[in-house]
Amino acid sequence: MTLISRPALKIMKYELRDVARSRSLIAYALFFAVVTDALLRFGGGGKALVSLASVALFIIPLVALVFGTVFLDNARDFTELLLAQPITRRQLYSGLYFGLSLPLAGAFAVGVVVPFALHRAADPAVRASLAVLVATGVTLTFVFTAFAFVIAAWSEDRLRRMGTAIGAWLLLAVLYDGLVLVLVMLFGDYPIERPMLAAMVANPVDLARVLLLLQLDMSALMGYTGAVFQQVFSGGKGIAVASLALAFWVATPVLLGLRSFRKRDF
Repeated sequence: MTLISRPALKIMKYELRDVARSRSLIAYALFFAVVTDALLRFGGGGKALVSLASVALFIIPLVALVFGTVFLDNARDFTELLLAQPITRRQLYSGLYFGLSLPLAGAFAVGVVVPFALHRAADPAVRASLAVLVATGVTLTFVFTAFAFVIAAWSEDRLRRMGTAIGAWLLLAVLYDGLVLVLVMLFGDYPIERPMLAAMVANPVDLARVLLLLQLDMSALMGYTGAVFQQVFSGGKGIAVASLALAFWVATPVLLGLRSFRKRDF
């Protein structure tokens, strides 16, 4: 059975239309459009990409987690209705997941690409970096939307789910590098290069940042784990390794979300 079957496609098309009409989604796209336009006006293409990468790594996980959690809360009655129909939970999960993640990913991509097209700021070098930025942002959207499904299936309490979503964002996008630096200070006398690589792979936001900054050649902004990664994997090899690890982070939460969705008692 394929992940996207005919019933799943029908559910996905319905959800795409529903989510696309959301004011929150429109505001999300406009946010990136306004930020990208402002950065291009004041900094030019290359500098705008560096700043935009920092904004994207901070905002995308938050929006995907919170929007996904709220969406699944609001769609509970619809989900229960569909479960009474002759469709499997796998098909329903696939339709809901792609019906939510694709509009979020599309809103980000449109909000970033359109200002670059209007400003005609994408020379060949900038176009390659812009493509990596968009691909990385889309990948993070898929990762954290799947995390939202896992969180939504984990608890029946709405406040607990929302608190878990925000806590996961704070840990992975805000506090993680600080915790790594504390460990470096505590165990700096020991060979910790391999544990630091493991720490980077354990965080999809860290992976995405390293992948972007390797492409943008901004090693000073990588943080400790990124600097260690660049020492071990340089050039195209580093980008390939980071991309494969990020692909793993797409598959793992999607499968965890499916497993949690199958076990949830609606």
